[in-house]
Amino acid sequence: MQENKDFDENPEIFAFRSSTVREERRMSDFDLWDMLLFGARRPKIKTPPVVVPFRKERRHLTPMMEKYEKLAKIGEGSYGVVFKCRNRENGQIIAVKKYVETEDDPLIKKIALREIRMLKQLKHPNLVNLIEVFRRKRKLHLVFEYCEHTVLDILEKHPKGVPDNLTKRIIWQTLQAVNFCHEHNCIHRDVKPENILITKDGVVKLCDFGFARTLSPGENYTDYVATRWYRAPELLVGETQYGPAVDVWAIGCVTAELMRGEALWPGKSDVDQLYLIRKTLGKCFFK
Repeated sequence: MQENKDFDENPEIFAFRSSTVREERRMSDFDLWDMLLFGARRPKIKTPPVVVPFRKERRHLTPMMEKYEKLAKIGEGSYGVVFKCRNRENGQIIAVKKYVETEDDPLIKKIALREIRMLKQLKHPNLVNLIEVFRRKRKLHLVFEYCEHTVLDILEKHPKGVPDNLTKRIIWQTLQAVNFCHEHNCIHRDVKPENILITKDGVVKLCDFGFARTLSPGENYTDYVATRWYRAPELLVGETQYGPAVDVWAIGCVTAELMRGEALWPGKSDVDQLYLIRKTLGKCFFK
């Protein structure tokens, strides 16, 4: 079944509204990137090229990445790598997520558009803050506030189970983050320990909105989302009409993992995952 195509799936059409008129205009990919990255559409004005005759005269033209000093690689996934960096101008420590493929890759474009769009719309103390976005060598870079730990770090520190008080603080704040998303018609679809960050002050920040989607009644979505151990049964059987419950299931799995110190259902395949769930809970029924 074909997946629903909305704004984040179909970036060629963008609707905008003024006080007196509502229009729809077709925009090129670069127009849409500029709208998301810089907040305004770039005017199509022909200007003569700027010629810099000597290499040494280019030194004052500072690329955006030179604004940040790389300190360490702190994470890596299928689509990107995350670096701990320092802002050379003000000393602020931040995290820079660099997508491994160029923005010409349609999958990277879809994931990046989703994450940028969602984090520009959703602002909450328990959601990671997107500071800015820039391109370098046709690769997209997202600049986030820096968080010292993840829930995965906490689990590694407490292999026999996380203390109850800490578990409650983590899950309560995660619930606040996910509830805020659901209230704004968004499902995260990838809640897991690696995507729950914790600041040095103990504030939880939900991150990685590359698989997040806005909800539309009756629409179909892809079933291949969420990491297997945290994937709801309806996703495991290929259901394409689902909703906020998939995030609630994932939070339940994370809660159990914090209490136990290990994953509740560490399936080795989707079939094995379903077997382990059914062994614990019995038959699962879907509408």
